[in-house]
Amino acid sequence: MHQTLTLKVLATSLLAACLSLAACGDKTAENKTAQANEPTAKKTILFGTTVGDFGDMVKFSIKPILEKKGYDVKLIEFTDYVQPNLALSNGNIDVNIFQHKPYLDSFKAERNLALSPVFQVPTAPLGIYSGRLQKLEDAKKDMRVSVPNDPSNFARALVMMNDLGWITLKEGINPLTASERDIKDNKYNIQLVQLEAAQVPRSRNNVDFAIINGNYAVSSGVKLTTALYQEPSFAYVNWGVMRTKDIDQPWAKDVIAAYNSDEFKDYSHKTFEGYKWPANWTVEVKAPVKADEQTTTQETTAK
Repeated sequence: MHQTLTLKVLATSLLAACLSLAACGDKTAENKTAQANEPTAKKTILFGTTVGDFGDMVKFSIKPILEKKGYDVKLIEFTDYVQPNLALSNGNIDVNIFQHKPYLDSFKAERNLALSPVFQVPTAPLGIYSGRLQKLEDAKKDMRVSVPNDPSNFARALVMMNDLGWITLKEGINPLTASERDIKDNKYNIQLVQLEAAQVPRSRNNVDFAIINGNYAVSSGVKLTTALYQEPSFAYVNWGVMRTKDIDQPWAKDVIAAYNSDEFKDYSHKTFEGYKWPANWTVEVKAPVKADEQTTTQETTAK
C-alpha cells in the first residue's frame, strides 16, 4: 500500500513537471514569435539630394547630429530632378531634399506617388542681379532681361517683375503657372531673353538685368547678397520629403528634429549667407523688398 502511494505521488510530480516544462516551452515560443513580429528599430537612413548645397548640409551637419543618436547615415547625390522622387517612392532612399512644394505637388500627382513634405531647408532664392544696369531704379524702356526658360522658373520671374511694377499680370491668374500670355501690360517693353537656367548667370554682360536661380548663382560664383531683389515668398523654399507612410516613424521624427535643431541652424547661418530660411525658423518678409532689406523687414505671420 505504501509503495503504491509512493508511485502515485511520483507520477503526479512527474506529470506536473512535464506540464510546467510544456507551459514554459509554449511561453518561450510565444515570446520568440512576438519578438519576430516586432518592427526592428531603423539604424540606417538613406538620404538623396542633388549635388551641391543640400548634399553638403547632410554631410557636414545632419549626419553628425544623427550619428550621435546611433544612426548610420548614407547619402546618394543625384544629377536630375526626376530620380530622387522615384527612388524615394521605390524605397531606395528614405528622404530626399531638392525640391519646392509646387514641383512636388505636380510630380506626385502625375505619377500617383504617396510622398509628403515634412520639413523645409535653407534655399538659395531666385534673385534679380545687375547686368549693364546697376540699380532697380535704372529700369528703362526696351531693356533686356534674361530669365530661365523652364515654365516653373519663368513664371517666378514674371511674378517678380510684376512685384516690382515692371510688368502687370492679369488678375486671377495662377502665379505658379504664369506665362507670357498672362502679361496684361509690359510697361517698359521689356525684351525677355529666355535661356537655360544654368546659362543665365553668363548672360549678365549682354543684358540689363538677369533673373538667376540661387543654386546657379552660387555655382557661378555670384554672391547671393549682391541680388538687387530676391523672391519674397516661401512657396519656393525647398522641402525634405518622405514616404507618407513613414512620417510618424521614430527615425523620421529624428531627421525632422535634426533639420530644425539649433546645431543645424547655426551651421546654416554661418555657411549659407543670403539663403532663404525655412518659414518656421523666422518670419516672412513683406513683399516687395530688396535683398538687403529682408533682414529688417518682416511680417509677424509666416506662411
